[in-house]
Amino acid sequence: MRLSWNEIRARAAAFASEFADATRETSETQTFYNEFFNIFDVKRRSVGVYEKRVERLAGNTGYIDLFWPQVLLVEQKSAGRDLTAARIQAEDYFLALKEQERPRYILACDFQSFDLYDLSERTKHSFLLADLPDNVERFGFIMGVQKVAFKDQDPVNIEAAELVGNLHDRLEEAGFLGTDLEKFLVRIVFCLFADDTGVFQPRNQFLEWLEQRTADDGSDLGPKLAQLFQTLDTPEAKREAHLDEDLAAFSYVNGDLFKGATRIPAFDAAMRESLLVASRFDWSPISPAIFGSLFQSVMLPEERRATGAHYTTEKNIMKVISPLFMDGLRDEYSRARNLKRGREQALRALQEKLGSLTFFDPACGCGNFLIIAYRELRRLEIEIIRDLIDMKRDSSGQFTAEILATTLSKLDVDQFHGIEIGEFAAEIARSAMWMMDHIMNNGLSRAFGQNYARIPLSKSANIVCGDALELDWSDVIAPKHCDYVLGNPPFRGKSEMSPEQSDGLLRTVQAAGADTEVLDFVAAWFLKAGDYLNQHDRPKGCAFVATNSITQGEQVGHLWPILFNTYRLEIAFAHRTFGWGSDASGKAHVHVVIVGMEKRENARLKRLLFDYQAVDKEPEGLLVDAISPYLFNAEQMLDPKLVVSQTHQKPEQLPGTLYGSKPADGGSLLLDEQEATALIENFPETRPFVRRLIGNRDFLYNSMRSCLWLVDAPPQLIRSVPFIQERIRAVRAFRLKSKKPATRKAADYPQLFMEIRQPTTNYIAIPQHTSERREYVPFGFFSANDIAHNSCTCVPDGGVDTFAAMISAMHMCWMRYTCGRIKSDYRYANTLVYNTFPWPQLNDKVRAALTRTGQAILKARENHPGATLADLYDPDAMPPDLRKAHRENDLTVDRLYRKKPFESERDRVEFLFARYEQLRAPLIERKLSKKR
Repeated sequence: MRLSWNEIRARAAAFASEFADATRETSETQTFYNEFFNIFDVKRRSVGVYEKRVERLAGNTGYIDLFWPQVLLVEQKSAGRDLTAARIQAEDYFLALKEQERPRYILACDFQSFDLYDLSERTKHSFLLADLPDNVERFGFIMGVQKVAFKDQDPVNIEAAELVGNLHDRLEEAGFLGTDLEKFLVRIVFCLFADDTGVFQPRNQFLEWLEQRTADDGSDLGPKLAQLFQTLDTPEAKREAHLDEDLAAFSYVNGDLFKGATRIPAFDAAMRESLLVASRFDWSPISPAIFGSLFQSVMLPEERRATGAHYTTEKNIMKVISPLFMDGLRDEYSRARNLKRGREQALRALQEKLGSLTFFDPACGCGNFLIIAYRELRRLEIEIIRDLIDMKRDSSGQFTAEILATTLSKLDVDQFHGIEIGEFAAEIARSAMWMMDHIMNNGLSRAFGQNYARIPLSKSANIVCGDALELDWSDVIAPKHCDYVLGNPPFRGKSEMSPEQSDGLLRTVQAAGADTEVLDFVAAWFLKAGDYLNQHDRPKGCAFVATNSITQGEQVGHLWPILFNTYRLEIAFAHRTFGWGSDASGKAHVHVVIVGMEKRENARLKRLLFDYQAVDKEPEGLLVDAISPYLFNAEQMLDPKLVVSQTHQKPEQLPGTLYGSKPADGGSLLLDEQEATALIENFPETRPFVRRLIGNRDFLYNSMRSCLWLVDAPPQLIRSVPFIQERIRAVRAFRLKSKKPATRKAADYPQLFMEIRQPTTNYIAIPQHTSERREYVPFGFFSANDIAHNSCTCVPDGGVDTFAAMISAMHMCWMRYTCGRIKSDYRYANTLVYNTFPWPQLNDKVRAALTRTGQAILKARENHPGATLADLYDPDAMPPDLRKAHRENDLTVDRLYRKKPFESERDRVEFLFARYEQLRAPLIERKLSKKR
């Protein structure tokens, strides 16, 4: 278990104090760094050496003060020496090292001052020894932990999408709707983009045509746009001889973008002005990835929910493509360009490799993932080309070989494939790929001084319009031709799926040899990808964005054993839960995970796990040996793939649980406060049979609902009260209409709840659903006379000691990882949470301690008589005395597991799963220990 940051900061403070007067390089360096590494609980001897000898490029011998291959080079100086000179000396040593040994970090230090250089991120951080405790996280790489920053979307892209959204609204208000509007907007946006990026020559050709050749009132704009689109689809040699010269000046575009006639809207002055405003905007810095935002702006909100579409920022797309393939390709580039021999051959081989890679997004939407992947690959290729050209310069800097623009780039859009269910989105994806291609071609032209263009269009991305769960992915791109699968499949929970989506998911699950109906829609893409990757040796891996529910609760046990065992996949990298944003106005924010997988035989030795201190913060990257399907570091576990299995067996030292009673009455056995009061006033003999009802919301919000509890009610009483007879008849009618045989059968006893599981003793009530915002699920105590509704789980005979253990931070942590979810709210299940929790050992002394801390929590609640449990456990309103009581209870329970404090949720969950594994399979553990 690595140290927590709080422990590391404390050690750093002690280190800074101990070496506050260190000054001499020759006598104190080694002691200084032995103790420095000890701050992080890492032995210096296990990673680095002192006085590493190197043959410098100048021909003389040098000695690196401290060297950790591939990670860190330290140049140490006596106090007060010039650290800039130290950095230059360190860079000299860096260049003298073998390429495979060169580190990412350089540290120049004079004991009292630190200059830390990150050569990958090209950053420098300077600070004093006294400030080391505030800067320890910069040295997280010593423990395999690194901060990772992902660049966000340029706001100008969002502004552009808003402009097109306004144009869309104008057209829609005028009655121009549906597919015609969609196709028209795609063509218009291409023209806007082309006008500022060199597709149309000269620049502003389209804007000037609009301003000068169309009427101010917009009356002729529609027909003229139709003629323009037809012109763009016609090669210059085939155009009419008498075509207007301003139209004839537009270049032939091809690529089917303008193919075929479509309805064109009738414009007025306001609509024309909206188009002019969008045309005057500078589209040159715009990323074609905003087409996804445009799509989202155009779609109706209800249609967006129906498809489960969540479009993405570039920042979040990079979280998928960087660890999946871009990081590896950039590392390969770095190794190639630093070779002393065979450099040109290695760079050319890498460029050829880039031109041979293929990418497949089976839920591509508007193509955002493919667009950004193409851009990043082209950017890398430009760097490679620049290196290759520089190698052909003579001593004066002139080229010694001819540069042929037409052969510079090996990459093209036809390396990218996708499936999209919406025709409009598929068309946007193809167009946006062309636009990105043109942007990158412009970049290539600027970089090397030659015109490199692909207009008219000749190749296109292969975007197939269809249902990804119905199509055979091999028909889109055969696995033997595919390298990477990636994307952002639709987010739809079990209860939100359409019948067609449910059927598609079920068929996919059954094709994998399983039979489950608890999975979210997104799971189908993981299963199909697992099958697809196993059809050929070529595919290297896949990565998808997913709802975090597939890594929590009951879904884990249904999905991941198939991926691990049937398809032999391994988790290569993962982002734990974070907020997923969209670039469109009114942007959607959902909580998601990212999971990248590889085939077992090709799995990397070290896996990359990105952890978020908060869902809206930047992640911290941690290199680990194994990642659990619950997305935590599983290095402590004997079986990192372990999933928590449901069990009906109660814990040894604790009482069992019951689900509450289910009315299935259409509401007729339930009474509000006024109905209950009136019934008892008019018929006092009914008082014993009118009971308080404890449902999920009832005790959270202290609402006073009651129910007719007629289990022991005399028949003559039931017959004598018309109100009760009326309600019973309503229950019978409701149950007889049900499609479920069990419910119809229950119409034979309409005076009773359909399922009766009422505790005969006092009990602890557990709300089955509770907000994810709450740090603690607010359990409560109730009398046997209070009827537990089936929206609650009961713990009969649960004492205050049981309550204290249940409401502890340890149990809450376990619940967050193992419970199910309804949307983002927790769904507490006794078979997955209560019965599986690794409870601490309980004896009389422990029970007494837990009783004291549990009573303190209950007393703190009583100090606020007007507040409901929902009020008390709102994280923004929780009273200090209640929070203090919970903290004391947490510490008491923590100490039942170990003496060392738990510093974080991650710390707790890693410990609890290892404990669960030990308790569940001690014999396996002993066998594996003997083999070590």
